[in-house]
Amino acid sequence: MTSLQAAHADGVCLRYPDSLGIYPQVTQENAAAMLIRAISLAQSTPFGWGYIDKPPDGSLFLVFQTPQLQCPPDGIVYQDREQKYYLPCGNNKELEVCEVKLGFVPGVDQFAYRVRRRFRMYKGGHPQLMLIHYSRGQSTTIVPSLNSPARNYPLRPVNEPAIFVLGERQGQKVYPNGVAPPLAASADRGIVQFNMPPNVGAGAGMGGMGGMGAGPLPGNPAAMLAHQNSNMEVLERRAQRERGMSMFLAFRSRLRRSWRWAADEAENISTRTLALTRYRRNHEYMNEVFMHARLTIPVFAGDKKASASPPYSIFKLSDLEENWCAKTAAEVEELKNKAAARKQAADAARDQLRDVPMGGLAISDPVP
Repeated sequence: MTSLQAAHADGVCLRYPDSLGIYPQVTQENAAAMLIRAISLAQSTPFGWGYIDKPPDGSLFLVFQTPQLQCPPDGIVYQDREQKYYLPCGNNKELEVCEVKLGFVPGVDQFAYRVRRRFRMYKGGHPQLMLIHYSRGQSTTIVPSLNSPARNYPLRPVNEPAIFVLGERQGQKVYPNGVAPPLAASADRGIVQFNMPPNVGAGAGMGGMGGMGAGPLPGNPAAMLAHQNSNMEVLERRAQRERGMSMFLAFRSRLRRSWRWAADEAENISTRTLALTRYRRNHEYMNEVFMHARLTIPVFAGDKKASASPPYSIFKLSDLEENWCAKTAAEVEELKNKAAARKQAADAARDQLRDVPMGGLAISDPVP
């Protein structure tokens, strides 16, 4: 048995690498929207191997189901049986919900109160993408016979590289340093199979999901939905940046090839042909510039007797005398009146200063 097969027995699964945050509740509308948008995200982000073990309340995980492991164990013992039901989501989509209650962590919890819900798109999406959410429910006493560890500890370490689960690079491994180990060390090569069940819908999504930090407080569905949408948009923009960078690199490579082709073609054209082409092109430009002038200006139109009018022909002497001269004279008269008024005020102030007696002031007197 290989190391990955042994880890499968312990409950290792393919998980989305980033944290999806803490959410007290996840509605069916939120789960359906996140699963649809997770399709495009899974095409550009490799999933990593890891465990789900004793998750805190509000934890949310995005898991890719493999044929080897349909539902990964989580270190929680459930006293209730799992219930499965289907909910319509519109546009011929159907959401599958698996819910189990009365869970507890042996040796840690005093009561059985944990609730686990698993969401996946049964129709209209990718059925191997699964959301797992943990929350609190009604508590009850723990059955003593069930109070034993749910899995063997310590868990086996997993050193397998991340892997693309969807898209054109499906099944491609992503090594940390970009270098694959020797073939002899890759005994688990090909252990993962990505088989699509027969009930796969034609769903497609745009955007990402996830986010950092805790979600909003319970009891406010609108705030919860806004917080989840903002977290989705963060990873969506990151995925778009990665796709944009790959498109830019491909475009730059094609551009460089086109430049090389253009240089090769220029070497095969003679100097006389290039000069003739430039001569014709420049005269076409000049013809477009002077075409309008030849049709509107008499000198360019062929009327040799016509002459350009002087620059001051737009003014009339009568208009200047009636408007501009009268206006200028009024402004000058107004300025003279203001100057005379200021001079009169200054003279009056000087006369008042002369009439003030200066003998009544002494050096010792305080100045008010």
